Amino acid sequence: MNERPRIITLTTDFGTSDTYVGIMKGVILSINPKAQIVDLTHAIPPQDIYEAAFSIYAARDYFPKGTIHIIVVDPGVGSDRQAIVSHIDNAFFVCPDNGVLSYLLHSAESAGAHPIDSVAIQNAAYYLPEVSNTFHGRDIFAPVAAHLSLGVPLGDIGPPVKTLVRLSIPKIDTSGDTLIGQIIKIDRFGNLITNISKGTFEAFLNDDVNYEIRAGNASLNRLNSAYADAEIGEPLAIMGSLARLEIAVNGGNAEKQLGLKRGETVVIRKVGQKI
Repeated sequence: MNERPRIITLTTDFGTSDTYVGIMKGVILSINPKAQIVDLTHAIPPQDIYEAAFSIYAARDYFPKGTIHIIVVDPGVGSDRQAIVSHIDNAFFVCPDNGVLSYLLHSAESAGAHPIDSVAIQNAAYYLPEVSNTFHGRDIFAPVAAHLSLGVPLGDIGPPVKTLVRLSIPKIDTSGDTLIGQIIKIDRFGNLITNISKGTFEAFLNDDVNYEIRAGNASLNRLNSAYADAEIGEPLAIMGSLARLEIAVNGGNAEKQLGLKRGETVVIRKVGQKI
């Protein structure tokens, strides 16, 4: 029985109006014509490493073991920043060492996942013959991922790397009857996704406690089970598909209506016992 082709995903800030994404696919298929390429997203805001870091973290669990993820959100392209491959939780990540793996590393380390193996991409045998200073996605990341998909060992790509660049991961602050979280992603519908997980939310509250959720000028006192549970144009709180507290507006855009941006706080406050 033939082994299934290795899946390679692409996450970039390239958009789709230029040929960059298509060229990367051409490079991959020239090396491994049987590769299965999945476009995760090419709509990361330009040079937004935080957005890319959260996006790949949110997506990786939905792919088979052994998937190779290329992440090219790379404002330091052509500089002395490292290019790396990391093996985390049975998946490979081919990317610049600029913090784009921060959420993945934090999650893996919190769960005690071992080993986390990383190497610097230094073996030019796996690059394209000519490497530009502006398109490492084409010249380095795509060919390295393609060679990995053919079974090239991680150690052949380059020497081990022990320390990777980390972004500051937003933390939750709990003090007494107040929990303070942060908006970490805003999707294309304007939904405000926070770092407050379902588990954290449930651990902070219980069935006997009333609470208030404050997001900008919105005050919410319950979780909706669906967006449509609120009136059209009304803000609501819901546990979204990422199992995180989300502030939305039924039929509207919470980002615009509430005037909130990534990094701003969402506060949950206990307000007394239920009668």
